[in-house]
Amino acid sequence: MANRTRPLTFGLPRMHKEAGERRDFLPALVEGLVAAGAEVFVESGIGSGMGLTDGDYAGIAPHVHAVSSDEAYRQDVVLVLRCPDDFKRLRPGATLVSMLHFPTRPDRLSRLVELGLEAVSLDSIVDDDGGRLVENARAGAWNGVEAAFDELEQSFPGFRRPKRRPIRAAILGAGLVGKHAVEAATKYGCVERSTQQASLGCLGVEVVTVGRNLTHNEAYMHRRLRRTDLLVDASQRDDPTRALIPNAWLAWLPRHAVICDLVVDPYLLHDSPPTVRSIEGIPQGDLNGWSFRPDDPVWETQVPPAVPKDERRTVVSCYSWPGVYPRPCMERYGRQLARLLPVLLARGGAAGLRPDGSDEERALFRASLAAWTGGIRALRTVA
Repeated sequence: MANRTRPLTFGLPRMHKEAGERRDFLPALVEGLVAAGAEVFVESGIGSGMGLTDGDYAGIAPHVHAVSSDEAYRQDVVLVLRCPDDFKRLRPGATLVSMLHFPTRPDRLSRLVELGLEAVSLDSIVDDDGGRLVENARAGAWNGVEAAFDELEQSFPGFRRPKRRPIRAAILGAGLVGKHAVEAATKYGCVERSTQQASLGCLGVEVVTVGRNLTHNEAYMHRRLRRTDLLVDASQRDDPTRALIPNAWLAWLPRHAVICDLVVDPYLLHDSPPTVRSIEGIPQGDLNGWSFRPDDPVWETQVPPAVPKDERRTVVSCYSWPGVYPRPCMERYGRQLARLLPVLLARGGAAGLRPDGSDEERALFRASLAAWTGGIRALRTVA
């Protein structure tokens, strides 16, 4: 693929996940691709959720074209933030660049291989030290915790009462998302609310971080959950087939408590192996709706019948927390991808990536379908 006689083409389809999903890659990223030598085909209507027009993209250069969704999916490289529903729209040999979540979607890996596709999973692009290069963990944590405090403000007795006791938050997980969640929780999810609470003379938020060496301990979790007003799940599980918090344990939370789901793994009970939610029996939200109170019918319509769900508390959950504020989210992703996509372009797609290339090429290779199916997921450096 290194001896191509024409420029590599990039297709940028829109995401048709839900009406509330307004994110698309921005013109600045397209401009960078063209500067690196790509021909770009954007789906007509791209950016319209953020007030942009086809002209904002096609006007960048003659090598940018506004086309149908099908044509955008027929290019050499297809770049779309969230995983598309139908891989058959891509032609065999093409490279899909998306949030593919290989660790918890084994069937997705198999399907890509079956269809003869190459792929790079954005959420698996890490540097030599394992740090993610394409992420918006801060926005995801802050947006989720802000939504949780919106609910807790309604349910917590005397939320605005001066000299009330501190609000108690427990964060499951101390990774990148968990660290941001700790900071967000101490600020009530947003600086404005924190300032307002301080002006009323209200005591702040006490935050406890619970690591995986404690979440399995039932006696400890019993004591912890009884004293928790806000339970934030930012965990990273070794085993996605087992829940961290069984549904029965939610009975230990106070009735006014709010659960903030930042992990948002789906229920994939029929996959092999299956995936279950880390907090058992809670629904999964999206950008159309992310707040669910205990009497919401979503518990019956969305949580699989085989999953225990008798114990319920108010839940905030969104598959795409960074998308709550779409423009800043896509600006961040665009800056991060600006240094990576030209490398993919230079290599003619994912099939040309080498494990011994530059820093950026090694990171892309580690996130490739070839690396994951080749059993070298733990690769960190190449001599």
